[in-house]
Amino acid sequence: MKPDSTTFQAPESSTLAAGTCDAASRTLELEFRDGSVYRYTGVPAGTFEALAAAPSKGRYFNAAIRDRFPSRKVLPALSKAGSLS
Repeated sequence: MKPDSTTFQAPESSTLAAGTCDAASRTLELEFRDGSVYRYTGVPAGTFEALAAAPSKGRYFNAAIRDRFPSRKVLPALSKAGSLS
C-alpha cells in the first residue's frame, strides 16, 4: 500500500487484526487474526471508514465487504506448527 494510505488496528476484534485502504486506487487490504491478508478492489473510501468505525469489525466485514468486492489472498495464514510461540 502507498504511504498515504489510511489504516486501522483492531485489537478488540476476534476476526480482523488490521486494515489499510488506498482511496485513490479503491484498494482495501485486511489482515485477519490467523495471519492471512486479503486485498479487496473497488472498495469505496466510505466503506473502509464505516469498517474502521464499526463496533464489530467482523460483523461489518461479513455484511458489507465479504463476497461483495473482488478479492485475492496476498499472504497465507501462518501455520501453527511454523510459528515461533
